Amino acid sequence: MNTLRKSVASGILISLGAYGILVIENHYISALLFTLGLLTICKLKLNLFTGKCGFVFEDHAWKDLGITLVGNLIAGYLLGLAYSFVSADLVEIASARVSTWNLDVSFLVRSMLCGVLMYVAVKLYREGTILGIIIGIPMFILCGFQHCIANVVYMGVARTFHPALLISILGNMAGSLLIWFFTKDIPSRNNE
Repeated sequence: MNTLRKSVASGILISLGAYGILVIENHYISALLFTLGLLTICKLKLNLFTGKCGFVFEDHAWKDLGITLVGNLIAGYLLGLAYSFVSADLVEIASARVSTWNLDVSFLVRSMLCGVLMYVAVKLYREGTILGIIIGIPMFILCGFQHCIANVVYMGVARTFHPALLISILGNMAGSLLIWFFTKDIPSRNNE
């Protein structure tokens, strides 16, 4: 139950960042403000799928990763749905965003690149610096990379479901595991 509770909390925090992306017109500011979600998640040791999936072979927590994903998705979608009642303009903005998603290789690659940056951000946090979060999170947002939990929030605001969500989940995990695989045996400066 603790895993689910921490997963729902993370979904709430990411939903706030996604809300900011939709309503704050200055993309640089909204991208920077989004970092508050991951900083809080890391500091409070909450469960975010995109922050944990790259470490699953180290942690061997497959069941917890599944619970985390479900908790993140449910909380994200429900909060997005709640945000949809704030204004019709917000629904229109989210709908326009979701309508641009294509089930193609580009979407998968942008999801994988988000996974790489999420892994790097969390790995660097675990190594004692927030620079990965402060730089990596705005980078994935400004580059248009696809974050599955933020995407489910946009779907909730748009009051729809889109099959691209599955691609972003798989891409986020694949990107995280890819960078983990190529860096796993490299000692960190803390281990020297």
